[in-house]
Amino acid sequence: MWLSDQSRLKTITKKQGRLILAIDGMQPDVGHEVLWVIRDCLSGEILLAKTLLSSRNEDLAALLLEVKNTLDVKIDGVISDGQQSIRKAVEVALPGMAHGLCHFHYLKEAAKVIYEADRHAKKELKKYVRGIRQIERSVSDCDQPIAEVVRGYCLAVRGSLTNDGRPPLDASGLKLQERLSLIEASLERVAQKGGCQNP
Repeated sequence: MWLSDQSRLKTITKKQGRLILAIDGMQPDVGHEVLWVIRDCLSGEILLAKTLLSSRNEDLAALLLEVKNTLDVKIDGVISDGQQSIRKAVEVALPGMAHGLCHFHYLKEAAKVIYEADRHAKKELKKYVRGIRQIERSVSDCDQPIAEVVRGYCLAVRGSLTNDGRPPLDASGLKLQERLSLIEASLERVAQKGGCQNP
């Protein structure tokens, strides 16, 4: 479905003399139709939006060809995520066309190596605090003030383990390392003051 009057779009695109298309699909839930949107990056205009039952490259190529044939303006490039069916559709409908990943998807791909390293670091850090539940259990029935302090530190450690960041901008491994370092520094200060000794 063309979301704007085609004659208006033809006037806009003829005036600018070229198009750079962005194509993306949105699916509300698995098993539902996918809404495919084709937008011109230069004018910001949404050119075409259609729901499809599949994401086959033949169906997507047909959408690209519909835009190309209707607007009859030179297409200089296509931007999309890295989905294989989109890549193949561009090859079929617009052979030889420059096709790049959008900034978000490009950065997401570039950050994969860092993300994997951070995830591995977090996994290794978790090994050092595995015995936290045993420590909590050992003071669970104790009413002494020291037991309350131990429970507080255990709670801080468990909170650090479950509070993840959002990759790639928030590295959860680095976040965990920072929080555990703060807890360790606090424990060292308490030990230096002799605060962990029972009366």
